Amino acid sequence: MDYRKKETTVVVSQKEISAGIFDLRVRTQAAAYCVPGQFAGIFPPSDSRMLMRPISICEANAESGEIRFVYRVAGEGTKLISALKEGDTAELLSVLGNGFPLDAAEGKKVAVMGGGIGIPPMLYTAKKLAGKTAETEIYLGYRNNDTFLASEFTPYGTVNVVSEDGSTAYKGNVLDALKERGFKPEVIFACGPMPMLRAIKRYAEEAGCIAYISLEERMACGVGACLGCVAKTVNKDEHSHVNNTRVCTEGPVFDSREVEI
Repeated sequence: MDYRKKETTVVVSQKEISAGIFDLRVRTQAAAYCVPGQFAGIFPPSDSRMLMRPISICEANAESGEIRFVYRVAGEGTKLISALKEGDTAELLSVLGNGFPLDAAEGKKVAVMGGGIGIPPMLYTAKKLAGKTAETEIYLGYRNNDTFLASEFTPYGTVNVVSEDGSTAYKGNVLDALKERGFKPEVIFACGPMPMLRAIKRYAEEAGCIAYISLEERMACGVGACLGCVAKTVNKDEHSHVNNTRVCTEGPVFDSREVEI
């Protein structure tokens, strides 16, 4: 069942879990309808009319009615959101976008890959994949040994922590670690910076596996009306006859074979 509406939610908790990275939990009916890879628009608490900030869903719990967001403060809007505290209200537009097709992993060898602030949505993905796959390996890429959330992935697969500076078990990027381990996934689920996603797209094409990647684009409306978050596609849209698609509605998750990045 689709669920998309703007509503006033209550902040359950918020804390800074790493430098500039916050863990926000809100109570909302939307928690029962979330799919890994989807996102919500959080409106900064301000008297001015600021646009919503699209933030990936880190976890959702239908029983407690809570959605968890782990995000980085990147500007004035997210700075205002980071000031929210327990008991405050937050305006939320959710649930938005299309998530990861988890059924594609049924009985397969799967690699779950996250880089930087693309790691939070992969926690919910790994959790929902538990019991579906033949084997799951998780690759998490950081700049250094500030490995926020890494320990929470442990119940859901073999976790491989990678850092650019070599301060963790593997040095380099997530694909370096995957190749070093010799793991050959049949399906990849990934979210992270664009260079990482481009590399995963190339790897999947060369290795003959399927990769589903979550794209991050600047968004204004979040519902496909403003056309501010288009991505280039391999095939033309049957209605507009152009090689574009809207990340907020047709995405943010795409089969890597369908987009040009």
